[in-house]
Amino acid sequence: MSKTRISAMVLLGVMRKIRKSAGSNLVLFLPHCKPSGGAAARSTMLLLIVVLLAASPLPVSAAAPDPVLEWIGVMNTTVLKAGTAPNVTGRVVALVSASVFDAVNGIEPRFHPLHVRPDAPRNASQRAAAIQAAYVILMNLYGAQQGGTLTSQHDASLAALASTEKPESIAAGVAWGQSVADAIWTWRLADGFAPTPPLFFGVQSIAGNPNSLGFWRPTPPASASGATPQIATMTPWVLTRPSQFRLPPALALNSSGYLADLSEVQKMGSLSSASRSSEQTEVALFWALNTPLAWNRIAAELSAARGLSLTENAHLFAVLNVTLADAITACWDSKYRYVFWRPVTAIRAGAAPGDPDADWKPLLDSLTGTPAHPEYPSAHSTYSGAAAFILVAAFGEKTAFSLTSEIRPGTRSYASFSEAIAEIADARVFGGIHLRSSCAKGNSLGRAVADYVSRHAMRPRGDDRDDEED
Repeated sequence: MSKTRISAMVLLGVMRKIRKSAGSNLVLFLPHCKPSGGAAARSTMLLLIVVLLAASPLPVSAAAPDPVLEWIGVMNTTVLKAGTAPNVTGRVVALVSASVFDAVNGIEPRFHPLHVRPDAPRNASQRAAAIQAAYVILMNLYGAQQGGTLTSQHDASLAALASTEKPESIAAGVAWGQSVADAIWTWRLADGFAPTPPLFFGVQSIAGNPNSLGFWRPTPPASASGATPQIATMTPWVLTRPSQFRLPPALALNSSGYLADLSEVQKMGSLSSASRSSEQTEVALFWALNTPLAWNRIAAELSAARGLSLTENAHLFAVLNVTLADAITACWDSKYRYVFWRPVTAIRAGAAPGDPDADWKPLLDSLTGTPAHPEYPSAHSTYSGAAAFILVAAFGEKTAFSLTSEIRPGTRSYASFSEAIAEIADARVFGGIHLRSSCAKGNSLGRAVADYVSRHAMRPRGDDRDDEED
């Protein structure tokens, strides 16, 4: 991103937009400035916001929507449009929600900050800060492809505040949200996600050798290299190290548990299975979605139903999404430590009871294919175990909720979180890509990460349990 330059033409363009606006349709213009420069430009633009808001009549309208929930929705749409993989989405949702949390909490501190010390102007708008923080992170990640859409949404969100908040408060909130997002972004640039490491092909070079049995190699039909191996060694947000909750090795290939699990996948997860019902097929396809986004949609539904406040939402989504980011790092640590093979590889190699089936294909070959990374543990179950732990703590285990999938039409409903977790394990087995034991281990791993994060980060002020040693 280049340093913002404010010219007479830009100012003229802003004024033209405002002259075309009627009532509440005020358009605000705030370019995104580099963290290391552009302070004078940013100050000028903030002054412009104050002047324009002050000069515009405040319309009488319904209260503006909660910007945390609003921008969780924007994030969901943006990530889906970009086609970001679920394993990368964990980092995205954490960046957005961490920035929003420290921005909101920094104005009226109720919790220990995650990274940025509360130092906002007293008059700063929490809502404006939340909008700006989310916008800055999403622009950093997706601005090149979706910058126009994001900026339009940003302008509309800020304009909606003009009916209930003072111009000076909005401008101060924008400035604070910008500084917090810049600080979070700079901090996590050194987390190890970049640069991209060399391609990983597991034991592909010795496939067919007895020493390759049980170890991952690229799977058909794409035969892609292992996805994002760097996540296994990324600096966690809250965990002390990626291996903090490393799982024990996967089941031995000759164990009764492994053979039973693989036999189940061979029978129930085959593309041509005669044993799997149409409902079981639908379950597998429905859950072949972007897992972090799905749990954010669930959290947003429950938050709206319970009427959580702005501050409560900022805290909820930060704890949820930072947990998801650390959960996928912990999952990847075990995946790339044990490099366990996928069912399709094992079944074609003859590891399942009976004769080898060189033509066996998983159900998800009809949709997404087998994910391009080692099997153990299940990332979907790790994410979901972590998310369910956080949401059970917030709303209770026996909380009913529903979910729509970006993959399949329709909505599925659940009477409890445990019901959804059980269905997710079924989905990965029926999809032909995971062993049931891998889903159980992933769920346990996610819960362990969630328990640690929730006890060590963003605790209420006066609660110093985050200083305890484990």
